Amino acid sequence: MKTVILLGALIASLTSFGFFKKSPKAKNENVKKVVKKADNLNQNKNVTKNININEDKNKNSQNLSERPKLSISKEELNRVAKRIFQNEAAGKKNDLVVWNSGENFPSLGIGHFIWYKKGEKGKFEESFPPLVEFYKSKNIELPKIIKDNKFAPWKSREEFLKLKQNNNPEITELINFLYNTQDTQIEFIFNRLEDSLEKMLKVAKNKENVKKQFYRVANSPNGLYPLIDYVNFKGEGISPSETYNGQGWGLLQVLENMKGTGSGKAALEEFSNSAKAVLERRVKNADPDSNEKKWLQGWLNRCDAYKTKFVKIKLGSLNFV
Repeated sequence: MKTVILLGALIASLTSFGFFKKSPKAKNENVKKVVKKADNLNQNKNVTKNININEDKNKNSQNLSERPKLSISKEELNRVAKRIFQNEAAGKKNDLVVWNSGENFPSLGIGHFIWYKKGEKGKFEESFPPLVEFYKSKNIELPKIIKDNKFAPWKSREEFLKLKQNNNPEITELINFLYNTQDTQIEFIFNRLEDSLEKMLKVAKNKENVKKQFYRVANSPNGLYPLIDYVNFKGEGISPSETYNGQGWGLLQVLENMKGTGSGKAALEEFSNSAKAVLERRVKNADPDSNEKKWLQGWLNRCDAYKTKFVKIKLGSLNFV
């Protein structure tokens, strides 16, 4: 606007001194042209400024976005599903729906996904409701107990055990459903791994190292199994509630603890050792009354398997819905 006023004043001054010898109509037309040109210049400046801002926003969003494109065959994912089923439930169908001693929640499925009661505020991330939403997204018919209950329907572990021991039909239906949909559950867990890197990079102190270590393991032969299993086993490690003495035990903490460069055997061994160190630290930081030591040896054995050769198991093919 200031530019328009100054140009108008300049033209008026020049005209008064005789520089322009045109009719009043011509003078007005010249002023209008100058004003229009100045307005166009201002508009172009604004457009350029807006484009630059949008470009900066796009660049920033690209830097923050880091969803890896991981590739795994159905056969490999099938084997991973069976190993996770073995790790969490000893491969026993009946243990697909359990309520462990000392825990305030039941665990369901091959990944022993947590399902809290209504009003229950747990320390650990609740993973069963997101799985239910994943089933719904695939239009999979759900068992009655899931349809009727947003939260875990059992008031206590004692109530749950009594119903299960008496072959409660709803619990039996739930067990059968989870046994028959292992393919969907492992796909859900795999998606969680793909989403995990972006989440971890948002909070990581050394983003470059976390990213490097993630791909170090992922690009190693059979390297996806440790990543898939651990993110289901102990989470991403980004929740402030999942810490003892301010220290977490998720995938982020395992990767942050790694410093190597080579892929293959070296990467898997370092991942395994880092995972064990993180879990040992967790138990050390835990409340002694929680008696987490009882779980530690099983956890360490599980992590030891990350650096061993992946054993092929003959299984039926997965049918993704």
